[in-house]
Amino acid sequence: MSRAAQLLQQGVTLADPARIDVRGELACGRDVSIDVNCIFEGKVRLADGVRIGANCILRDVDVGAGTEVKPFTLMEEATIGANARIGPYARIRPGTALSDDVHVGNFVEVKASSFGAGSKANHLAYVGDSTVGSGVNIGAGTITCNYDGANKHRTVIEDDVHIGSDVQLIAPVTVGKGATIGAGATISKDVPPGGLTLTEKKQVNKPDWKRPRKGR
Repeated sequence: MSRAAQLLQQGVTLADPARIDVRGELACGRDVSIDVNCIFEGKVRLADGVRIGANCILRDVDVGAGTEVKPFTLMEEATIGANARIGPYARIRPGTALSDDVHVGNFVEVKASSFGAGSKANHLAYVGDSTVGSGVNIGAGTITCNYDGANKHRTVIEDDVHIGSDVQLIAPVTVGKGATIGAGATISKDVPPGGLTLTEKKQVNKPDWKRPRKGR
């Protein structure tokens, strides 16, 4: 009996049994659904109610109950909590542990980091070598600058922090509980709990400036 037939017999919903590739051990709970062209390598566990979108690759991953993995997501050597939402086009790299109700959205990469319950990084972010608390919102374009050219350094973001868009966090750095960081900030020193932190820059307008044009 093929692996797809075994999964169907166990009650797993496969969008197309001819388009699934199980290269290791895949354990599924009840009411699991898997869309087309997914690859499972190493040891993968999908708890009850997990939904895997099309064209995903999971390698040595444990996924908690009720979690949805949206299409074109790559996850390896990671643990995902219950009722999380991952992807589409997310990359979850080794050493990552995401708690319950975490959202990691499109074009977000997470490496060797933990997220507390309910934290979100919904778009276009890189979180590496970081400890993220609960209830944190990480804005679009935010990155943890964890590598100085020789060594990796850690970023700590405590509970209930709100990070605006396009923020750079230069590790090692700690953002205190309940702090808010304004959009476009470059943070190289620890941020105290609560309050707002900005790295203000003056806007300059030049109304008489002319855009360069290509020569004929």
